Amino acid sequence: MLKFVGKRLVSALFVLFGATIITFILSRVIPSDPALAFYGPKATLDQSARLRKEMGLDQSVVIQYFKYLKDMLTGNWGYSISTKQPVLHELMTKVPSTLEMIFVSIIFATLVGILLGIWAAKNAHKFVDGSVRVFSIAAVSLPTFWLGLLFQLFFVGRLHWFPATGEFDTELKFLNPIKHVTGFPIFDALITGNFHAVENGLWHMVLPALTLSLYSLGLISRMIRANLLEVLSQDYIRVARAYGIKERIVLFTLALRNALPPVTTVVGLSAAYLLTGTFFVEDVFNWPGIGKFATTALLNVDYPAIMGITLLGAMGYLTINLIVDIVQAKLDPRVRAE
Repeated sequence: MLKFVGKRLVSALFVLFGATIITFILSRVIPSDPALAFYGPKATLDQSARLRKEMGLDQSVVIQYFKYLKDMLTGNWGYSISTKQPVLHELMTKVPSTLEMIFVSIIFATLVGILLGIWAAKNAHKFVDGSVRVFSIAAVSLPTFWLGLLFQLFFVGRLHWFPATGEFDTELKFLNPIKHVTGFPIFDALITGNFHAVENGLWHMVLPALTLSLYSLGLISRMIRANLLEVLSQDYIRVARAYGIKERIVLFTLALRNALPPVTTVVGLSAAYLLTGTFFVEDVFNWPGIGKFATTALLNVDYPAIMGITLLGAMGYLTINLIVDIVQAKLDPRVRAE
């Protein structure tokens, strides 16, 4: 297992190195003047030249890249042109809110997706199966931003069940302020006993998390259904049923275990997709996370922030893929032998 993990780590480092090269090249072909973005349209030639020198843009591309690589490894990811703050600081303050929503979304999508997939496979080629398949296709196909607006219109505008936007109520920071411990707002509220803030935060998270999870839920349910139908047609399942083993044991113990390994890949890729899928969702629900920050950076051509967000996303993808590989190796020892 250690050798297997070591190989995956080495390949991940090579991929991350390639990501830094691509990110650096793309940032240098953006047709914009950083001085105009930093100082505004009234920037003088002297201000532009001084800023380009401070940012090292007057040096050769090769020197710029190695300086960029050194700064990245030492934690200096540059300054955001929009906020005038260090990019790494901006990311670290906004990532926790996004990760909390992603965590809730992927847990909900995995649990509900597996249950729907099992239900559809157990009732294959019946009305239930057809309904689950239609729902899965719709969940994968519909745009997230449109679903978010639709949920706001129905659950907020008509039923008045949930708040429309924001991570917490505005008055919460005055009446029940959250003590900063780890930086994760709801988790900090939970460990400090601020249960009113926990309830309020989860209530605000229902609609954005539901919107974000539907794409992954559709993929997982379809994959579980397809894998279970294939496994249930195997000879050892027929033998188990012939011996009179209860259907519940056959389905959840014998069949589901062998149907899960391919699903872990889908769950991992779905979790990685949610890192970028939050962009539209956070913008619709005014969620103070990395997606909102990314949207602002893209609109303002804030390329230091764009580079930082891209690198963070690449690290997230690689980390999730590594976790998926380890889980697959645990579930299926044949993976370690490949």
